[in-house]
Amino acid sequence: MAMLPSYLAELKETPSQTAGPYVHIGMTPNWSGITGVYPEDPGLEVIKDGVKGERITVNVRVIDGGNNPVADCVVEIWQADANGIYNSPAEHRGKADPNFIGWGRFPADEDGRLSFETIKPGAVPGPKGAMMAPHISMWIVARGINVGLLTRMYFSDEADANAKDGVLAKARMSGRDKTMIGKREGDTVTFDIYLQGENETAFLDV
Repeated sequence: MAMLPSYLAELKETPSQTAGPYVHIGMTPNWSGITGVYPEDPGLEVIKDGVKGERITVNVRVIDGGNNPVADCVVEIWQADANGIYNSPAEHRGKADPNFIGWGRFPADEDGRLSFETIKPGAVPGPKGAMMAPHISMWIVARGINVGLLTRMYFSDEADANAKDGVLAKARMSGRDKTMIGKREGDTVTFDIYLQGENETAFLDV
């Protein structure tokens, strides 16, 4: 077997880098005032007219370790439809609602806030078949984050299902399960994501 040149053998892996201060501009250029890249920023619409299910508005706030709003972040979401079916080529349990997209991408404003319209998802089976409580997965990218942070937002009106959810059970062991619960009032759900600090949201290692 041919030997590598000595200079190649000495090369090391490049250190990981943070997302930088302009991640929200690159991912949502129209929202940032840069037009001509896309007709519209991808991911702004999670559902279409005629979608089946209970419509809700989700209001999210992203907060840093100093209790300050994170104004230059982007949050991507994934969820199942009202019947617990994902709009994904990997979904083998059936077809998702044709008016359900199930994925979205939203930049935070200067107060670290973002909002989107969707439907409340149905329960979905976990890796070993046990049902997971209805939830929306959220991926957060921002300046200073090496790798995007993944969490879930569960619903405060699903206490019984939440008590049986495996992911929440693990977060409960460290007393952090409540950081993953969105507070529902009527057709509005409010969810705060704390990146660090005493109230730090439970993030998933996947």
